[in-house]
Amino acid sequence: MKEITGSGSTSDETFTAIVVPESSSTLSLSEDNKLVCVEYPGIISNVDKMLESIGGIQGMSKTYADPSRRLELRFRPQDPFCHPVCGNRYPSTNLLLRMKRRVRKGNPKEAQISMDILGVIGTTYKFQGMADFQYLAVHSAKDGSHTSLYDKIILRKPENNEFFEQPVPLFLPPPIFSRLDSAVDYNYRPEIQHKEGHCPPTVSRDNLIGLSRARRPHNAIFLTFNDQNIPTEPLEAAKVNWKRVCVHPSDIKAEEQLKEMFESRPIWSGYAVKANLDLHPDKLKLLLPIMAYYMVTGPWRSLWVRFGYDPCKTPEAKKYQVLDFRIRCSTKHGYTINDMPVKAKRSTFNYTLPITLNKAECHSNKTSDTNLLLPCLLFVQDSSYIFRDGTLPPHRQMFYQLCDLDVESIRNVISRNDGQEEECDERDGWCLSHTSDDLRDIMSSMIKQVIRAKRSGEISLTLEQHSPMIDLAEFDFMSIEMHSLDPN
Repeated sequence: MKEITGSGSTSDETFTAIVVPESSSTLSLSEDNKLVCVEYPGIISNVDKMLESIGGIQGMSKTYADPSRRLELRFRPQDPFCHPVCGNRYPSTNLLLRMKRRVRKGNPKEAQISMDILGVIGTTYKFQGMADFQYLAVHSAKDGSHTSLYDKIILRKPENNEFFEQPVPLFLPPPIFSRLDSAVDYNYRPEIQHKEGHCPPTVSRDNLIGLSRARRPHNAIFLTFNDQNIPTEPLEAAKVNWKRVCVHPSDIKAEEQLKEMFESRPIWSGYAVKANLDLHPDKLKLLLPIMAYYMVTGPWRSLWVRFGYDPCKTPEAKKYQVLDFRIRCSTKHGYTINDMPVKAKRSTFNYTLPITLNKAECHSNKTSDTNLLLPCLLFVQDSSYIFRDGTLPPHRQMFYQLCDLDVESIRNVISRNDGQEEECDERDGWCLSHTSDDLRDIMSSMIKQVIRAKRSGEISLTLEQHSPMIDLAEFDFMSIEMHSLDPN
C-alpha cells in the first residue's frame, strides 16, 4: 500500500492516492465539497448547449433550491413551444472519482494508477419518464405542405400595428399534454351493479358523465322548489342506518338535541348544525336524514327542512332563506385577486403538476400533541354561518340564512314587506324582488370598510416602528401608497 497524500483544505479539496494494479488504497473523505449529479439522457458533445437545455446554471440552482420541483430539460431551448422532459430528484451518497492510469512504454503491464476524490454527490436528478408529445407551431395546408408560424406569432422586437393585424392561421397549443410521464397500469373497472329498483337519470344518456357511479347510501330525501308532496317522515333505511351507528350515550344526546333544534327552528344549514351540535361529521350525515329533508333548488336550496314543514306555503319562512354571498374582487373594492383578505378554500397550488412532486403536508404540532387537538378539528365556529359587522367571512363564498345576518340595516331590508307577502318566488322567495342584490351590496360595503380599517392599522403600526427622528426626505412614501386603499 502506498502513502496517501492530501492537498488543500478548502471546498475544492482533493485527496490523491497512488497505487499499483491489484493493490488497495485508503483515501480520506471530506464532505465539504458537495456536488449535484444530473444523469443527462443524451450524448453530450457540447457542454454549453447541454447546460442551456436544463436552464443554465441559474435555472439549475433555482430548481435545486426547491425540493418539490422537478428538473426540466428542453431539447429545443429556443423554442417556446418545446414540451420539457422532467427529471426526478433523488438523494444519493455517491462519490465523484477521477482516475488516471499511466503505462510504461517498454512494459505495458507495469502501470501506475492515481485516484482523486472530487466530491460527494448528495443529490441526483434522473430522467426516468417518457418524452411527451411535441406541438410545433406550423400550419398544415390541404396540399400537404407545412408553413412555420414562429415569425408570425412570436414577438421578438417592438412591432407596429401591421404585425398584429396580419392574417395568421389559427394556432391553439394545448396548455398541458398529460399529468403523468411514467407508464401506469390502467385497469378497466366493471360496471356498477345497482340495487333492484334503481332508476337511471332521465336526462340524455349520450353525453352524461358518471352513470356508473352508485348513489351514496345516506338515504336522504331530496326535494326541488316545484315539488308539491312534502315528506312527513324519513325513509325506513335512514332509520336503520342511524340505529346501526347510534351506540354511544353521546349519540343519543345528540339526537335529542338536534330534534329540539328543529322544533325551535324548522330550517337549518349544514354549517349551523355543525356549530351547534357536538357530533362527528360522519355520524351527522346519517342523523340529519331522519330529522329533515334536503332542498336542492329554490330560495332554501342546500338547507335542511323539518319533515312536514313547507316553506313555500309559510311566509314566516322568509327569514330562513339562503343568501349566496361572494366577496367581490376588483380594484374598486380595494384589493385584487392576489391580495384578497380571505384565502380561497382550494388553490391551484395544491394540484400536482407534471413539473412538481407531491408536496407533503407540514405539521407544526408534535405527535404527542396531535391527540389533544383532535376534538378541535371537529369544532365549527359560529362565524361559519353568522355574519356580523366588523368581521370578515371565513371563506370567499358563503351561504348565509337571512336570520343569521346579525346586522340591523340588513334586517330592515329583509322586513320591508313583512305582512304583505303574496307569492313565493323561486328566486327571491317571500322577499321583494332583487332583495338578495341589495343585501350583497350592503355586506360588500361593510367588508370594504373592515379591510380599509385593517390596512390603515397596519400602516400606522409600520410608522410607529420607525425612529422618532425619522428623516422625511428619506422616508419611502411609496410603501404607504401600495398598502393604502383606493379612495374611491
